[in-house]
Amino acid sequence: MLNTTCALLFFMALFGGCNAQTVLSVSKPSTSKTMTLPQTARPVLTDSSDVLILGGGCFWCVEAVFDAVRGVTDVESGYAGGHVEKPTYRAVCEKTTGHAEVIKVVYNPQVVSLDNLLRIFFTVHDPTTLNRQGNDVGPQYRSAIYYFDDRQREASQRIIAELQPQFLSPIVTEVTAFSNYYSAEGYHQEYFALHGSEPYCSFVIAPKMKKFYSQWADFLK
Repeated sequence: MLNTTCALLFFMALFGGCNAQTVLSVSKPSTSKTMTLPQTARPVLTDSSDVLILGGGCFWCVEAVFDAVRGVTDVESGYAGGHVEKPTYRAVCEKTTGHAEVIKVVYNPQVVSLDNLLRIFFTVHDPTTLNRQGNDVGPQYRSAIYYFDDRQREASQRIIAELQPQFLSPIVTEVTAFSNYYSAEGYHQEYFALHGSEPYCSFVIAPKMKKFYSQWADFLK
């Protein structure tokens, strides 16, 4: 049976939220998304782009942040790290697939470095709460980095060690080799840009955006 948070978000996504005032909005690129990620291999990219798979709680939140980062060319919400093929949002919320809600970040490393993307990631979610981000509770909300190679693994471990002194509790972010990724349903994509007036967006996502704006102003698009 769905937990309360997943049930609320599922019906909000299908039927829309109420008309609460928007706290903060973000302009999104209007270009369509055409790149897909192979399920068992690193995607084929140009020499000027790279990809990162991050889980930081509800994917609506982290997608909105990384959409605003200069050097990021594409962000997509999806599911990773589970054992079921082509999982649905409902199944992931029921905790039966093993997947985490994640984002796929395509970026230009000549504009924004992997290290700084990871620092931004740790700024806009709490990496010390196991299987939880605020009121979003469950293994699908775990903090996670799914790396493609030793470079990403080593960078993740280095940034965790660098940032650990800033947190009172141990960082519990899962750093795991990439095994699978599936795009989330269409109604999850660009959710904050399209539904910024809904209560969840106003009270959960907007404060994360404000924190990003205040701490990473030089990295805004």
